Amino acid sequence: PSSSQEEGTFSPDDDDDDDDAAAAALAASEDADDDSSSLKLPALMVIDTPGHESFRNLRSRGSNLCDMAIVVVDIMHGLEQQTLESISMLRRKKTPFVVALNKIDRCYDWEAIENAGVRETLEKQKEHTKQEFDQRAQQCFAELNAEGLNVAFYWENTDPKSYVSVIPTSAITGEGVPDLLRVVVSLTQQRLATTLALSATLQCTVLEVKVVEGLGATIDVILVNGSLKEGDTMVLSTRDGPLVTQARTLLTPPPSRETRVKSELIKHESLTAAIGLKITGQGLEKVTPGTSLMVLGPDDDVEDLKEEVMKDVLMTTTMQTEERGVSVQASTLGALEALLEFLKNPGKDRDGKERTPIPVFAASVGPVYKKDIIKASIMAQKGHDEYACVLGFDVAVDPEARAHAEKLGVKIFLADIIYHLENHFTRHLDDVMEAKKSRRPQRRRLPLPLQDLAEARLQRQGPHRRRRHRRRRHPQGRHATLHPPQRLPRRRRRRLHRVQPQGRHHRQKGAGVRRQNRQR
Repeated sequence: PSSSQEEGTFSPDDDDDDDDAAAAALAASEDADDDSSSLKLPALMVIDTPGHESFRNLRSRGSNLCDMAIVVVDIMHGLEQQTLESISMLRRKKTPFVVALNKIDRCYDWEAIENAGVRETLEKQKEHTKQEFDQRAQQCFAELNAEGLNVAFYWENTDPKSYVSVIPTSAITGEGVPDLLRVVVSLTQQRLATTLALSATLQCTVLEVKVVEGLGATIDVILVNGSLKEGDTMVLSTRDGPLVTQARTLLTPPPSRETRVKSELIKHESLTAAIGLKITGQGLEKVTPGTSLMVLGPDDDVEDLKEEVMKDVLMTTTMQTEERGVSVQASTLGALEALLEFLKNPGKDRDGKERTPIPVFAASVGPVYKKDIIKASIMAQKGHDEYACVLGFDVAVDPEARAHAEKLGVKIFLADIIYHLENHFTRHLDDVMEAKKSRRPQRRRLPLPLQDLAEARLQRQGPHRRRRHRRRRHPQGRHATLHPPQRLPRRRRRRLHRVQPQGRHHRQKGAGVRRQNRQR
């Protein structure tokens, strides 16, 4: 079968010419075992999951569906965070895998031989090129060993059950690709023959949800076992509960084409496993990717299928939004999930600085229409001009929506790379903040005349300090200690200003008061 899938893609190998070319490449590979030189597999279906760190959801779905995995490692950079994550998923689900040590042609002074076996091309390299290759390969081996994996080059691996085979490759020149095919086919035929036996029982998994112009909401599925017919009653899992709908059309791309490459889709009345296809129908925009698709038979109870399909939810899609933020559009539900995850946790930039998270007010799948512009304009009405914009990831914009956006002052930013969207919004935010700052009234400090105060006497003591007491003679001949009225309590002022009466006893008492005052 030939079919392919975007973000998680199916690679076709169904054509007779392709089979002959693959067989010739495998037969030409050195040290081919008897089991690998004779092809028993009818075809290979490859689900290509994106390597960006935000597409964790698609890697998880791919690891759930595959029988064998190929983990691609960049020989120049070693293990990335998403590589470690993928290995952890595969080990947790006990999925056998091999490691493709890619970009060997980046080694200094590499002499490429297109589509050649890796050992053949290694023998023809210069000595310093071989040394660099060995050094980088051993560094990658050490990183894999640190994750608890025993690894070895496939031609040195005598125990595939205990050691993971490593195949050096170059995706640009094709070097090592025949070796990779040989190892995958050999291990599959030797270890997974019983698992890959075709069954009549329906086994179909939803991989992606996409809104296609002219078709509406569609689902891309992998039909592993059984068959599907046009008009079948499907039972699917959605965010709002089970969905019962009919399969309106079954579509596949032309042979040796992927669905992410724009081309005329071929309509089928029925399809048999194993194949990847696109299904159109009503209400498919809310289907949860990663869940099973079931077909209602004549003897089946629809309520039982509803209950069964809801148990199979692998990932509940929750679009958490905030009261203020940007509006987000994406071509597929998987891309939307990855975009929301990136905007929430953008990580660090190239300089090691933490990026600022971008809040999201609304999120949906499909092209940008007038209703999306109206929803984004709510932020401008609330006074948040910086959030009155739409971030579109791999989507088209309706002409009416673009004209309405210019009328309402809503910005539309489009990009096919997530990082570019973040850069567009950051520049837009800076422009809005500068415009607000220019409109804000500035306080002007007028120049003041200065006066020379060199001759002025400055008080060295603070006003809180008590001044020295002054003694002056009382009109009746007696002494009294006077304090500034503003510095002393009222009761104390009354006592100090009171005239002392005559007499020996009173004179002694007055002397004691004066002594206390001096001490104070």
